[in-house]
Amino acid sequence: MNWILPRLWLFCVLTVAHASPQIIEFESNGLRFQTLTHGGVTVMFAMMPSTLREYAIIQAAVANGSSTHCLVKPEDFTFVRPDGSEVRGAPPRQIVGMMVEKGSRSDVVKMVSAYEASIYGMSRIRSTNGYEQRRQAALAEVTSTRLKAAAAASAIVFVQTRLNAGDSTDGALFFPNEGKPLGPGKLIVRNTAGVYEFPVE
Repeated sequence: MNWILPRLWLFCVLTVAHASPQIIEFESNGLRFQTLTHGGVTVMFAMMPSTLREYAIIQAAVANGSSTHCLVKPEDFTFVRPDGSEVRGAPPRQIVGMMVEKGSRSDVVKMVSAYEASIYGMSRIRSTNGYEQRRQAALAEVTSTRLKAAAAASAIVFVQTRLNAGDSTDGALFFPNEGKPLGPGKLIVRNTAGVYEFPVE
């Protein structure tokens, strides 16, 4: 993804880095994004309207504007329902394994179409370790439908990444939820920079 880092994204990161943390909201390509910075590390996400089999999907990006490295992983993301019950982002191997066993061509089309619509519409970040780099590597020379589904999943899923200063990553987070959208609640993100809490309507 060869996007130039837009001024609005940079403005958001710099403004929040020098003020008390506050959630910034914006819409892009029909999705509502929220972003919050702690210690120079910015987390941004949007609830995706589509689901994949039994999973609800959240598109997320993390940018490290701090001077030290930051480790991020899917398990850092927890969705809390109004009744207090919690569901965590599934590990990448679980999603890829499911696609190896059950993946179909329609799963690939649905997953890639929905994710690309969100990530390419989200022109506020230029990912250095994200989807586009993984997609090119994962889909090269794959012919089997299930392997193609698994390759697409491995490119799309948010993976554990060590972000050095100035690095960023993006990916889809999969939450087991009986194939339904997550609905209202809170998204809580914990990483080395702090705890991020987002209300979800």
